[in-house]
Amino acid sequence: MASSFSSSMRGGRGRKFKSEINVVPYIDVMLVLLIIFMVMPSANDPSVVDLPSAERSTKPPSDYVQVVIKPNGALSIGVKGKGEEAPETAPNRDALVKKLRAIHTDHPDYPVLIAGDKESKYDDVIQLISEAKKMGINRVGLSTK
Repeated sequence: MASSFSSSMRGGRGRKFKSEINVVPYIDVMLVLLIIFMVMPSANDPSVVDLPSAERSTKPPSDYVQVVIKPNGALSIGVKGKGEEAPETAPNRDALVKKLRAIHTDHPDYPVLIAGDKESKYDDVIQLISEAKKMGINRVGLSTK
């Protein structure tokens, strides 16, 4: 009897633990992730850029200072409206800023519209907006077609 008692304490026939890892759930998860990563890049085309669109203002200003930036870096400035002046070309940005300062002292209430070509540098447009704001011009806008 002693032998049957000791064998029952050890678990009878003796239980064997499985030393294998059940990989089926891991394979299921990996297949789902693989499908997700295969489908997502086809939905997003990296060559297409969604640019924000801007609506035109209801009524553009009648009198304003227009600054034109060409893609080759040529700059011109002029007054449009009642006291219209022929646009003058500026050799560099410093000369343009001086001319803008002179026009602003003559016409302090005129807004400034910057017309940058789509091929012109973004930095040039931003620098001009910054210079106009430093001068105290509150109304600075971008001219669109």
